[in-house]
Amino acid sequence: MSETTFKQRVFSGIQPSGNLTLGNYLGAVKRFVKMQDSGIETIYCMVDMHAITVWQNPEALRKQTRELAAAYIACGLDPQKSILFNQSQVSAHAELGWILSCVTRLGWMNRMTQFKDKAGKNAEKMSLGLYAYPALMAADILAYQATHVPVGEDQKQHVELTRDIAAKFNYDYGVEIFPAPEPIIEGTATRVMSLRDGSKKMSKSDPSDKSRINMTDNADTIASKIRKAKTDPDALPSEIGGLKDRPEARNLVNIYAALSETSVEDVLSEFGGQQFGVFKPALADLAVNHLAPISTEMARLTAEPDEIDRILGIGADRANAIATPILKQVKSAIGMIARD
Repeated sequence: MSETTFKQRVFSGIQPSGNLTLGNYLGAVKRFVKMQDSGIETIYCMVDMHAITVWQNPEALRKQTRELAAAYIACGLDPQKSILFNQSQVSAHAELGWILSCVTRLGWMNRMTQFKDKAGKNAEKMSLGLYAYPALMAADILAYQATHVPVGEDQKQHVELTRDIAAKFNYDYGVEIFPAPEPIIEGTATRVMSLRDGSKKMSKSDPSDKSRINMTDNADTIASKIRKAKTDPDALPSEIGGLKDRPEARNLVNIYAALSETSVEDVLSEFGGQQFGVFKPALADLAVNHLAPISTEMARLTAEPDEIDRILGIGADRANAIATPILKQVKSAIGMIARD
């Protein structure tokens, strides 16, 4: 089997750790919605098994998983077009995760930057799961023989590791079970920065709620946060080069371009030479018009947890139907005995 024979399939997932932000929306979910209409099979997951690499309150985890599912749907993901489910309902993730952890080399894991960033000086106190989760992330992708993975720049390293793991498994066992998935990094605002510090990524873990726009924020809150976003005293430039060394200005222009689905050049052509007193109200209006309906629909959906659970259950059945035969091939390749 050659790599070109793999069916084109997209997989991606987000941790249900609460406070889905504008960064998650522009960097991931908005692109998920576009891809579901591209003719390629799309699978989108709430990766609750990744969430527990640090301790989670059980009730909060359930609530946040449903909230993330509601956000997916409110943003435009259609459960009829895309497979939507929470990771823990499909056991192939955990089973393949262990198998691939036995293929993954320790040296590869030691080069992963996210563990170092999250653990800092407390590495000895971190869970084994937090250290080893890139192997589970590889299993998430390869359990479906996914060929494309939409990610932000900060996740590209994980897809590259997945490619290495897939290649090593295929080589070690003389098979062509796994494709080499391609990271998809595109769009104007694939990395949205903090509204309080343009040098830092917008994060749901930032202590300041004013640093981010939450997808649950109402219209007044969205407008207020944009009006109070940190800027500099200079007018907007007319060309991209003028944004150099102006991280806050660049961030707000990128957000405007992404929400309006235009280019940074077009935004600067319209607003170049104008002060933020003109630009911020325009951005606030644009953000409210785009995001407020999403937050309203999220609130409606989260008020119906049984319906969300039903949708996730159907999605898990569909995901299982794809992953189970692939896992069976893997087990056969490595010599495990299975019942017919």
